[in-house]
Amino acid sequence: MSVMNTSASGMLADTQWLSTISQNIANSNTTGYKNVETDFTALVDEIASPNDPGMGVTTSMQTLNALQGSVVSTSTSTDLAVQGTGFFVVSDSSGDIYLTRNGSFTPNASGDLVNSAGYYLMGYSVASGATAPTNESLSSLQKVNVNAAGESATPTSSGSLVANLPSTAVPVAAAKLPSVNSASSVYTDQTSVVTYDNLGQAHTLDIYFTNTGSNTWEVDVFDHADAAAGGSFPYSAGPLATENLTFSATNGTLTSGSPITVAIPNGQKMSLDLSNMTQVASAFNVSQASANGNPPASLTGVTFSANGALSYQYSDGTSQIGYQVPLGNVPSPNNLTSLDGGCLSPNSESGAISLGNPGNDGLGSLVPSALESSTVDLATELTEMIQAQSAYEANSKAFQTGANLYDVLNQLHP
Repeated sequence: MSVMNTSASGMLADTQWLSTISQNIANSNTTGYKNVETDFTALVDEIASPNDPGMGVTTSMQTLNALQGSVVSTSTSTDLAVQGTGFFVVSDSSGDIYLTRNGSFTPNASGDLVNSAGYYLMGYSVASGATAPTNESLSSLQKVNVNAAGESATPTSSGSLVANLPSTAVPVAAAKLPSVNSASSVYTDQTSVVTYDNLGQAHTLDIYFTNTGSNTWEVDVFDHADAAAGGSFPYSAGPLATENLTFSATNGTLTSGSPITVAIPNGQKMSLDLSNMTQVASAFNVSQASANGNPPASLTGVTFSANGALSYQYSDGTSQIGYQVPLGNVPSPNNLTSLDGGCLSPNSESGAISLGNPGNDGLGSLVPSALESSTVDLATELTEMIQAQSAYEANSKAFQTGANLYDVLNQLHP
């Protein structure tokens, strides 16, 4: 019976080996699949005498989750691969968190990125270009959505104006300054800058420079939409900003008055930098007049960077970061529990999930428009299949021999 039990355990172990080989071959083309190894361990009878040959063999399965598969380029911008250590953090429909290397993500009807197994890609929302949360906690993660910003408008918050004001200008009387905003207001020089409010509506700002005395000027900013017929004074509303500028009598550089704060109608407060303005004996000349912000633009697609930043791309050529996609890892990746769809669940043997941005803390980089191939080598699996078949046949021969001996013993009784 000992011979039969030992050989039976060998046949069972070889059957499990063949089952593992079959699983590997079946998933040789599965994205992110890691091949499974069968480990054999001898069984002994601890109660029997030291001369007992043993009780056979048992097996255990181990998924080689730490192996790197080949990274293959695709034409889908939301396909992702990990080059190096780490896993995508995903969730199921119930919100439970898992790890995976299956990066075949595509938007569903709601715009959430879902891989081919139905798991949602998780990340940190990065609103208005802010940085991702520093605690890198699982509770801060949310589904990555590529439809979250359909039309985007960026309000103006800063601007820059570089110009020369003529030092030979004639001062204007205080009663006629642009800040008085009357039909008789007089100015020395004028320019305009286009800005945008919170809704992306363009506002042309009329900027007036008026000499008030030796090396001093008044700058006034008006909304051009409030100008009188003909585009000048009086405006229907007072200046958006008024500031006094002082220039050096020695070299004509600006010594005070910059920056000025301009309240954009229905928008943000713009900080207008005038620090590089000059006052020398030359004509009025504007060398730079610019402001940030942009009008509404439609979403044309999304892109990923190697460090995990998802950016929305707009029709006007601008982009805006929407999410930071982290990678997860555990102390012992090969001990993760394998689930359907190439999903991996942490347990006491693998350790808890830790998060970090791609490229940091020993984690690999994110490769956009690419997928990680299966780590299965068909030649190796077919070779092991032959070995497993041969081992099974040998164990069956030993079992048959034991059965024959048992029959002989049964025939000895009277």
